[in-house]
Amino acid sequence: MTNVLNKIIEDKKDSLKSIKKTNSLDSIENTIKSLNNFLNFKEVIANNNRASIISEIKKASPSAGELVKDFNHLNIAKMYVDNGATCLSVLTEEKHFLGKLDYIRDIKKKFKIPVLAKDFFIDPYQIALSKSYGSDCILIIVAALDTKLADDIYAEAMRHKLSVIVEVHDKKEAESALKYENALIGINNRNLKTLEISINNTISIFETLKEHKGPIISESGIKNDADAKYIYEKTGIKNFLIGESLLKSDNPAELLKKFTQIIQ
Repeated sequence: MTNVLNKIIEDKKDSLKSIKKTNSLDSIENTIKSLNNFLNFKEVIANNNRASIISEIKKASPSAGELVKDFNHLNIAKMYVDNGATCLSVLTEEKHFLGKLDYIRDIKKKFKIPVLAKDFFIDPYQIALSKSYGSDCILIIVAALDTKLADDIYAEAMRHKLSVIVEVHDKKEAESALKYENALIGINNRNLKTLEISINNTISIFETLKEHKGPIISESGIKNDADAKYIYEKTGIKNFLIGESLLKSDNPAELLKKFTQIIQ
């Protein structure tokens, strides 16, 4: 199987070249100064006594194809906000997930909820770019970066006072993520190279991460509240990033309520 992650990264490098030509860092920083709607993504999750659900907004993915035919990011955001989402994750990668940074700007104008820019961050430039659209949190995928680049992106996010989710898929990546003491750590149940999923990945990796002071998140493959409760009972993790099961559900509002109620 083609390494899906490598393909996405190569395409991201190409798209960034053209973005940089038309968006100088100075102009981006000036836009950031004009905004006053930033929220503390990490703090909202850390201070939540119930299950924290990061509900994802995406039109498509390489593994599932087109998820939402009549896609309207604002309608989806409203449904999530109205039914107890703690934060939102918004896909901004354009080629493979059909996302846009514009979605975050639109959402932050209408709703007071922290938003993760869900993208493939391979250049510190993307930190300011994402913040200029209203992002409160960015993603570092350990499998996608060498150590120096991951460190540089993390430092840039800290400089911009953004929350960071450091995403890992195996124990080796988890060990390397522990040095990012101020980050949230996300355990991805999907192997980004093969797209295979197992929620037991969270359980097997948790032991490596249990001393981490920040919130730990289980990501991908969580189909229902029973899956979330299983993870919670095995690990104590009560933070979940959930996308496809909500987006493909016949009654996403009811499913989201069930996710938020796994801790009574």
